[in-house]
Amino acid sequence: MKRFRSAPREGRANKMPSVLRLVAAGALASGLVATSFAMGARGAAGAPAAPGVTAAGEVKPKMHGHWVNTWTAMPQLTEPGNLPPAPFTQDNLVFADATLRQTVRVTVGGRQFRLRLSNAFGGAALPITQVSVALPAGGQAGVSAIQPGTSKPVTFSGRTSIVVPVGAQVVSDPLNFDLSSRTNLTVTMYLAQGQASNNVTSHPGSRTNSYMLAGNHVGDADLPGSATAAHWYFISGVEMWSRPTTSAAVMVGDSLTDGRGSTTNMNDRWPDQLLDRLQSRPGTSNIAILNQAAGGNRVLNDGLGPNALGRVDRDVLAQSGVKWLLVFEGVNDIGTAEAGEAAQKQTVDDLITAFDQIIVRAHAQGIRVYGATITPFGGNVPGYDDPAGVREAARQQVNEWIRTSHRFDAVVDFDQVARDQANPRQLAPAFDVGDHLHLNPLGYKALADAVPARLFELRSLPTDFGFN
Repeated sequence: MKRFRSAPREGRANKMPSVLRLVAAGALASGLVATSFAMGARGAAGAPAAPGVTAAGEVKPKMHGHWVNTWTAMPQLTEPGNLPPAPFTQDNLVFADATLRQTVRVTVGGRQFRLRLSNAFGGAALPITQVSVALPAGGQAGVSAIQPGTSKPVTFSGRTSIVVPVGAQVVSDPLNFDLSSRTNLTVTMYLAQGQASNNVTSHPGSRTNSYMLAGNHVGDADLPGSATAAHWYFISGVEMWSRPTTSAAVMVGDSLTDGRGSTTNMNDRWPDQLLDRLQSRPGTSNIAILNQAAGGNRVLNDGLGPNALGRVDRDVLAQSGVKWLLVFEGVNDIGTAEAGEAAQKQTVDDLITAFDQIIVRAHAQGIRVYGATITPFGGNVPGYDDPAGVREAARQQVNEWIRTSHRFDAVVDFDQVARDQANPRQLAPAFDVGDHLHLNPLGYKALADAVPARLFELRSLPTDFGFN
């Protein structure tokens, strides 16, 4: 089965170059060649020195590397049904005098990392009293226990506590902690006061269990009797101090990338399985995979989370070490728009414009952009399928533009991979989780296998930056 189509050059429709040239003249200055890390300000008393910097803030010679995000979760405003369970949610108050333990899986490893915590959608300041990191028991995701002797405190500008303003994020001090690639990491935090709002920043589609317990239990080896929820709260990123050759690829998408239909605590979404394959190849074992997707997300309009066009700066351009972007989104725009021809034509036109805008903005930062075709939703009734097939026609029009417009640096044909060859309007039965829209882990593996590993091999940028 043919699983990949590069966006062809004009006059060479059947050729398959792995990566087409970037169109942004400024790409060469984007930082593909890493420079020495330097801290602009003197480190706070008690804070560990950043890589390449002495405790006095002086740059050490011959220290080369850069920060690369090794894990991310797209921040969202938490829907009422995804707020913490009682008693951790009260009227205009969450996590008062409560410990929250969560696990994430880093993609590329290292010996020093730092956390990003977000209050992007909080309705009040977020006072965090204490944070620690550790290895989870058995190395597993979604467990309440940690490995004895691995817990370490986290500081922020040398302080053990910090208040995150409304709409802001904070970055911790660098922490010496050896982590191998694809290692699960436990993050435990205690909030003495809690957050005085029911507008809370989270990522509901964690597919990973988190644990909550009253009181301060940051250093406890286990949290027996704790409440659970398959959501992440407040954590939005882990950055790893990495070699100059380490870079990140961001996957922007909706529930199909967020992992609806994948297995809780098993990390078998398609980006996870792509990471597993890249890690098996020496040439791509230094590529971090950042999943910036959310269930229900749309390109054009806010839904569950801000629209993709509006979050590119935060979720792609502001992430550390990004060299590639893969966009797999649009099904929710088509599926939620009216099924009439006029409404769907408008959606198609607007999606094409939005994709073009994302490409332009990413190219300006030297980021290569890959487009994935939209997978089928035939039979998703009641839902996105419609008897007249108007939405299906819109999907085909968008996919045709993705395949033939030459705007993306390469195209990954997820539609061709996931569809039933006997009935292309529907998912292949072996891949269908049952709702004729989302995939099961086998289907997600098929998507992961369809992404050529060579797309993430660092190459010298061309000197010709024409705008053809």
